[in-house]
Amino acid sequence: MHGTFLAVYQHKLCNLQVMFIFEFDTNMTGINVTKIAIFVDVQNIYYTSRDTFGRPFNYRKFWQRVSQQGEIVVANAYATHRGDDGQKKFQDALHHIGFNVKLKPFIQRQDGSAKGDWDVGITIDVMEAAREVDTVILLSGDGDFDLLLTKIRKDYGVTTNVYGVQSLTAKSLIDASDQFTVIDEGLLL
Repeated sequence: MHGTFLAVYQHKLCNLQVMFIFEFDTNMTGINVTKIAIFVDVQNIYYTSRDTFGRPFNYRKFWQRVSQQGEIVVANAYATHRGDDGQKKFQDALHHIGFNVKLKPFIQRQDGSAKGDWDVGITIDVMEAAREVDTVILLSGDGDFDLLLTKIRKDYGVTTNVYGVQSLTAKSLIDASDQFTVIDEGLLL
């Protein structure tokens, strides 16, 4: 949030009054801070990290890395709700780190497949946030988001960064992003 600070300086010897107007940003340094929005496709990151490395993604380390790049103003993690204690603890940990955890019910189909798709919800939230931020970071390998990244870069001038497992991230998504950050051993527990 930007604002204006008005200061009045009065010099006693000259009986001179001077008015200063300062522009400042949220950290009061006068330096523009990059505003960052993060959107995590939790299921995608869980399965691609597990299938490739056999280890989970380290959200705390990710948060620490990104927070050095600017101010995180939006951080949504999209997950499914199964009602088990392990998931509840994981969701609480995400919340404690700083994420807003959004849940959809987990639906088990009769054929054994599962549904908990957040693509439309993520897209709506990204479109809304892109107007207010400088950078959008998407954690997903899902190629369905390629058009979204192209659209927000064109319409809002935001920088886009995708985090994903190299071998399981759609080439179209990598190509649509300004930056692709590989999830590797350094971002795992």
